[in-house]
Amino acid sequence: MAASRTPAEEIEVAGHSVRLSSPDKVCFPERGYTKRDVFEYYLAVGDGIMRALHHRPTTLQRFPDGIDGEMFFQKRISTRGVPPWVQKATISFPSGRTAEELCPADLAHVAWAAQMGTIVFHPWPVRAAAADNPDELRMDFDPQPGLSFADVVAAAGVAHEVLDELGWTSYPKTSGGRGVHVYVRIRPDWSFVQVRRAAIALAREIERRSPDRITTSWWKEERGDRVFIDYNQMARDRTIACAYSLRANARATVSTPVTWAELAEVEPDDFDLRTVPARIAELGDPHAGIDDVAHDITPLLEWSERDEKAGAGDLPYPPDHPKMPGEPKRVQPSKDRDLKNAK
Repeated sequence: MAASRTPAEEIEVAGHSVRLSSPDKVCFPERGYTKRDVFEYYLAVGDGIMRALHHRPTTLQRFPDGIDGEMFFQKRISTRGVPPWVQKATISFPSGRTAEELCPADLAHVAWAAQMGTIVFHPWPVRAAAADNPDELRMDFDPQPGLSFADVVAAAGVAHEVLDELGWTSYPKTSGGRGVHVYVRIRPDWSFVQVRRAAIALAREIERRSPDRITTSWWKEERGDRVFIDYNQMARDRTIACAYSLRANARATVSTPVTWAELAEVEPDDFDLRTVPARIAELGDPHAGIDDVAHDITPLLEWSERDEKAGAGDLPYPPDHPKMPGEPKRVQPSKDRDLKNAK
């Protein structure tokens, strides 16, 4: 006799009715967390995740059969089967092609995406009203093999020092893995190319202060035992799991906002589907003030000009990005014939 299925439910979220079907489907097998658990998690962190997603074109990382099943990134939201209240925003890819992505206007959009098997939310660093002009400068501190979370925290601390000297307010969060992300709100007055160059200039300044521990080298063979600042997270169509997004790992960890004071004290695995809602209820959201100030990146663009005059120009783009004016060759140094011949 076939086991009976739990019937679908209609749940009121932000003034909309959101259908939750197959609520008992297991999404995280190791922990036994179900689709209902994921759905309720996102409702519990609603204010925090909406602060990260509000009016941002968002790529959905979906796992319709749980994290051990098929995964795909959804960049285009069709009209078929989509509630009429779901909002979208048009974004342009580096190729020049466009797509209409989910653009959360309220928590019902997040709940609907969770119903569709979304585990991870990847918003663009722009708002729909100015989709070609980033309003968020993102720094991704990525540990190389053999490095600890403490090494990454130390590297992020150097960034905090530089940003403080600029008079900028910055907001750290765990990546949900071994990395650290640092966000700064900026005015949406510059293009992706300009903001990426500003990010490179900032990363280089951080690297200069701790060259034995931090690197901006795109090529892995040059990074050594250092923390890599992934400046290409500011390239068009590159996204990071947002604040309060679950991560698709066995532990169901969460990319969690923290204060600078507590960053050195936390362990990334402490933050998961069960613990983060309780943390917010007790402590609130450390990123609650992130929209209060938008900074002017002119100082970083001046640093970029200074570096270029000193011979440090652009750095390689991601491999799937069109070749850009002024970009160096995308050839790893060990395979660069011109470099070998020069020697």
